Amino acid sequence: MSDLIDEPRPGGNLPEYTVSEISGEVKRTLEGTFGRVRVRGEVGRVFRARSGHLYYDVKDDRNVLACTTWKGQIANLSVEPEEGLEVVVTGRLTSFGAQSKYNLNVDEVAVAGQGALMALLEKRRKALAEEGLFDEARKRPLPYLPEIIGVVTSPSGAVIRDILHRLRDRFPRKVLIWPVAVQGANCAPEVARAIAGFNALTPGGALPRPDLIIVARGGGSIEDLWGFNEEAVVRAAAASEIPLISAVGHETDTTLVDFAADRRAPTPTAAAELAVPVRLDLLAWVDGQAARLSQALSRGMERRGERLRDLSRAVPRVETLLDGPRQRLDFWGERLPAALTRSVQLRRVELSEVTGALRPGVLRGKLRDQAQRVDQTAARLAPALGRQAAQGRERFDAMAARHGRCRPDAALAERRARLENFGARLSQTGSRQMRDLRERIGALDRLRETLSYKATLNRGYAVVRGDGDVVTRKAAAAKAGALEIEFADGKLNVGSPEGPAKRPPRSKLDVPEQGDLF
Repeated sequence: MSDLIDEPRPGGNLPEYTVSEISGEVKRTLEGTFGRVRVRGEVGRVFRARSGHLYYDVKDDRNVLACTTWKGQIANLSVEPEEGLEVVVTGRLTSFGAQSKYNLNVDEVAVAGQGALMALLEKRRKALAEEGLFDEARKRPLPYLPEIIGVVTSPSGAVIRDILHRLRDRFPRKVLIWPVAVQGANCAPEVARAIAGFNALTPGGALPRPDLIIVARGGGSIEDLWGFNEEAVVRAAAASEIPLISAVGHETDTTLVDFAADRRAPTPTAAAELAVPVRLDLLAWVDGQAARLSQALSRGMERRGERLRDLSRAVPRVETLLDGPRQRLDFWGERLPAALTRSVQLRRVELSEVTGALRPGVLRGKLRDQAQRVDQTAARLAPALGRQAAQGRERFDAMAARHGRCRPDAALAERRARLENFGARLSQTGSRQMRDLRERIGALDRLRETLSYKATLNRGYAVVRGDGDVVTRKAAAAKAGALEIEFADGKLNVGSPEGPAKRPPRSKLDVPEQGDLF
């Protein structure tokens, strides 16, 4: 009887679940019970996956809560979690059944208290300073009078109105406004893109590139100004090729972008004052410079006039300068007539002395001397000519004797003998060449006779032609109208028994060569 009744099993009345069912039930229980929660703690390990999702831990002194922020949620975070930061995270509690874990899907992160924000700010400032982003050596001077000013701020706030009003009062300039969010999650990326966008403009293009950038925002709490402490904004300000003025908050507010900017202004209005000078002050300065220039020119002319007058006192009068030359002219003018008379007298005396030696007796004596010299020369000339003629005759006789020894008849006979010798040698050479040519022709003719088909005819063969062609087959001989048989001693014409019509003989060009027989 006892064998027919099953023994009760412990827990046999409990329902059974699959692993997926129990995981799903736990997930629904967690999400239904807690829903959206806020958790405060310290950020532990932070890991960003290749997919862009952010995984980190929020912990206290006893427990750790795994948190996840998906890639699409990161842009909406006001503060990105960093290890060691005390935060308040908000999200939905859920579970991950594949690993039997639960976690918090975080879509909002807030720093827990101002002290934590200041600690994070100081930590970030030191890290960026170590990279050299805040060095004074890399900062650029501001242009004295920029043509175009770019302003990065909210278009609806009082800041832009204060900047435009101050620029209008001091020195009106063209202003380009790049609207951005000045607080919240979108503040940092929009401000960074605005600074990079102004730098990307082409100078002188349809939308010209500004000569100066002002990043401005009104005062607020450290949470409101936190977007200007983000690393993206600081790096964009440091990388800007255009000089940049930071005017974020009031005078007591300090953000990291102030350290990276080329100049920091305590207020947006002060930024406009740093950007341009006062136009009226410039006009007054120009007027003052013009007055100073006019006074300097006047004083210069006066000093030069005084100097000219001082120098003129040291210069003698014109009458004084001409007194000496006039006196010398009068002196030489008085002495000139006597000097001319004296000179003429001296020349007359010299002429008398020269002409005194030219008397007729002296001239006749000189002519007689010259005549004697001519007679003596003529007496010596005739013997000299005779001697030269004799010497010339002797030379001529010697040349005639030499020419007599070389008679032309002997030379002509020698040339005639040489010519006859050459003629004999030429005749012998021609005869020898003709004999050699005849021998070669005879040898070639014998070779031709040897290779000719007629030598074959002497051995009993014959050549049969029909209608001018050589016949080598019986059928061709039967068709031929007449046959011609060539023997060694002559040709014989034979008529065809079938008597076919005679064809005209082919042209001589069609007759095969003699070599075709072999």
